[in-house]
Amino acid sequence: MLENKTVLVTGGTGSFGKKFVKKALDSNVKKIIIFSRDELKQYEMKQEFDDKRLRFFIGDVRDKERLQRAFDGVDYVIHAAAMKHVDACEYNPFEAVKTNIHGAQNIIEAAIDCGVEKVIALSTDKACAPVNLYGATKLASDKLFVAANSYVGEKPTRFAVVRYGNVVGSRGSVVPFFKKVRHTGVLPVTDERMTRFWITLDHGVQFVIDNLERMHGGEIFVPKIPSMRVVDLAKAIGPECKIEIIGIRPGEKLHEAMIMEDDARHTIEFENHYIIQPEFPFWSPKFAEGGSKLPKGFAYTSENNTEWLSIDQLKSLVY
Repeated sequence: MLENKTVLVTGGTGSFGKKFVKKALDSNVKKIIIFSRDELKQYEMKQEFDDKRLRFFIGDVRDKERLQRAFDGVDYVIHAAAMKHVDACEYNPFEAVKTNIHGAQNIIEAAIDCGVEKVIALSTDKACAPVNLYGATKLASDKLFVAANSYVGEKPTRFAVVRYGNVVGSRGSVVPFFKKVRHTGVLPVTDERMTRFWITLDHGVQFVIDNLERMHGGEIFVPKIPSMRVVDLAKAIGPECKIEIIGIRPGEKLHEAMIMEDDARHTIEFENHYIIQPEFPFWSPKFAEGGSKLPKGFAYTSENNTEWLSIDQLKSLVY
């Protein structure tokens, strides 16, 4: 899929970007451009990957002119840049709006203007029925990317979204935090009932690559992934530790969702994933051939999942 293609990754110095670059460089990709605003992280990434196909662009998704310069000659864009921390978005709300919503629109306009072939935006389970600002901005972003397919005109650009849950061990996730504080003998958990979707970084990256190939434009792709109980994760990382219940933080949910009942009415199920189909005239039912409709009242949430990770399975994932 990536053979002889030029691919740009926004926010490419993060966990996803590094894993994507590692996979892509094993293919016959023509060029990979890392677009991000942190020069130190770019410097460190240059030391980690010694490959002439890798390029680095300092820039911010808030700056459309810089995006237009970076997108020149690009075939595919993977949009991973975002403000992602729930707490930071709650206390810096308009900064999250400028990056996650205005930045999304800038990506869309720059991609159309530069004739980019395909754009996939990374989303989150928090965008489904959001209760925090991060989720609300990503829901707006998702809708912008889906709707963008309506106004490309004769241009070749197509947009799609990938929505998945928490990534095992990604920067800022609870796994490195638990590992950092377990020496104290206490692991803080906000609520013993809390559940989350869980996906490995490798699975998340491969899912994006697979959907680059299968996308027609307008889809929200949702993988079938397991759930886990946060208390079980704490027991897996610090079995000797006491678990302290500290209460839910601002903007936090007990359970996450990736498909709610209203979306399920126009969602198609496949063996390993779902496609939330856009409700726009440009979408053709033939694009979802091979899938099946979901039963009435279906919702895909972390607490009603049919697949769960045990404490032993969690141990194998985090170590």
